[in-house]
Amino acid sequence: MEFRFPLRQHVGAPCTPVVEVGEEVKRGQRIAESNGLGANIHSSVNGKVVAVNENEIVIEADENQPKDYLPIKDTEDPLEAIMEAGIVGAGGAGFPTHVKLKSKIPGGYAIVNAAECEPILGHNINYIEENAEKIISGLKIIMNLTEAAHGIIALKEKYKNAISKLEAVIDSDNIEIKYLPDMYPAGDERVIVREFLGVELAPGQLPGEANAVIQNVETVKNIALAVEDRKPVIDKDVTVGGRVKNAQGGTVFMDVPIGYPVKKLIEKAGGFVEPYGEIVLGGPFTGKHGEENDPITKITGGVLVTMPFPQDKRKFGILACECGAQEPRLREIVEAMGGTVVAEEKCKRMKEVNGRFRCELPGICPGQATTVLNLKKKGAEVIIAGSCSD
Repeated sequence: MEFRFPLRQHVGAPCTPVVEVGEEVKRGQRIAESNGLGANIHSSVNGKVVAVNENEIVIEADENQPKDYLPIKDTEDPLEAIMEAGIVGAGGAGFPTHVKLKSKIPGGYAIVNAAECEPILGHNINYIEENAEKIISGLKIIMNLTEAAHGIIALKEKYKNAISKLEAVIDSDNIEIKYLPDMYPAGDERVIVREFLGVELAPGQLPGEANAVIQNVETVKNIALAVEDRKPVIDKDVTVGGRVKNAQGGTVFMDVPIGYPVKKLIEKAGGFVEPYGEIVLGGPFTGKHGEENDPITKITGGVLVTMPFPQDKRKFGILACECGAQEPRLREIVEAMGGTVVAEEKCKRMKEVNGRFRCELPGICPGQATTVLNLKKKGAEVIIAGSCSD
């Protein structure tokens, strides 16, 4: 089986390959190095390199695969271990973690984002239920690196089992569990800062402005694995759901090798339920269109198979917000439905910051009557929205 490793699985420049066609590689071996802002890439399998180009490295995997791996170099510096392991924001952002954790926040707050915000996705809570102690270890590493005085694990009160597992292993007065509202997007960094620290970050401001650093559950897991077990990022936890025979409500696959074909993961979950529409990589709100031959990457959290798109040839108006699908994705959906986009509007909470539109108050949606009337005036017969509770 071929495993594909995109050279850009992170924010920043594509990595530079350090292997050649015909070379035999081992699981855990570095195959591409960061070039400026980025994160190293490692092979998740034993095998032979069969292609190297500007976009990806392709490895033909050996038939028998070990669970062990080549460890990253031994180091006493946790930040160096995180960099060597190629850790990025596993929740989908993909920002290189070693860069994020360089900043000091003396007396501040290190927060584990366990909101599991997108519907269907369940791998983060699943990991906590099975490995709560690793999350505490990773949080302590973050606190030591950043000089944070307080550790918070942020999750929703409905995750009773995960909460009990965490309570059983928390051994520090400086670490506590706090509850997020059961709404979307509770996992937005600015929502977390607002709810727990009482600081209303302006659009474009980062948690550092509130003396906080926030990391997704799987990122924290990878930090602990890199520092304690010298493991590079070669596996990914993924939820498969939707029009899949044994996973319609969401089935979790832990430690899927990076580069594994999406189609093979769907087959593992029972295969497609006919009829089906598109494959979405990520969550229902912010995921992107995917193909069967796409690989699992460091930031792939979900593989969701949709119903076939209903066909609707009316004139569409698009209402976009930062919390959900943006205009290009909404246009893609309208085209798949056979409709025509005649008008676009942004949620009135959206403000432009450095060329990007951001929400002023994530999770607190305004009324959209004026926006809807504007779309209607422009000829829209029906409206498609990325995310809006009002």
